[in-house]
Amino acid sequence: MYAEERQRLILERARREGRVDVAQLASEFEVTYETVRRDLTALERHGVLRRVHGGAIPVERLGFEPALTVRDTVMIQEKERIAKAALAELPDEGAVLLDAGSTTGRLAEQLPSDRDLTVVTNSLSIAFALTPRTNINLMLLGGRLRTRTQATVDGWALQALEEIYVDVAFLGANGVSVERGLTTPDTAEAMVKRAMVRSARRAVLLADHTKVGNDHFARFAAVEDLDCLITDTGLANGLADDISALGPRVVLV
Repeated sequence: MYAEERQRLILERARREGRVDVAQLASEFEVTYETVRRDLTALERHGVLRRVHGGAIPVERLGFEPALTVRDTVMIQEKERIAKAALAELPDEGAVLLDAGSTTGRLAEQLPSDRDLTVVTNSLSIAFALTPRTNINLMLLGGRLRTRTQATVDGWALQALEEIYVDVAFLGANGVSVERGLTTPDTAEAMVKRAMVRSARRAVLLADHTKVGNDHFARFAAVEDLDCLITDTGLANGLADDISALGPRVVLV
């Protein structure tokens, strides 16, 4: 068994059972303790597990929210493909919302220069990236800045979102599942994301496969509220069909 496949199975078990044990994994996979520890270290570097004594726990069980700078260093190739595929969802002209996040940030970097767009965002890093673009009318939502995610939240952001209506909202989420919908660890960010869904004609979720089937504390939308989910081919068998059965078009890249 390749390390990548073993690590995927380890992560699935951790999310299903809430914890994995080094000794048990070594026995079941017939590998050394050191091999399992390397697997857990690799998964921790990807921001999906936290090492604890004798094993590991999935980050969502700890209420842990990786900083944007950390999330921007994991699943890089998958996020690039997702962002590139999201370009097909852009209108020829008009207005779009870009939610704060590492994958939406990559979409911002790839926005075409041959069309005029109004881009509304609550992301400080996305705003900085788009500032030099003369073809983009940039609108930055105000509010309290969460330094962990570089996202603006709270009343000022919510008030602005009540007064606009865009063609497409490109959203990020820490988790999405058929049972719980779209979730994120922070309630303030959940309120802004919920308002973004209401402020858009179409809602497109950009989420790599590690987010799908995962749940976090604050729910901001149902799967049925989405028009499209763009994710990568690492998605577990059957999940795409389960999600598309609720309405959204699922794009695998």
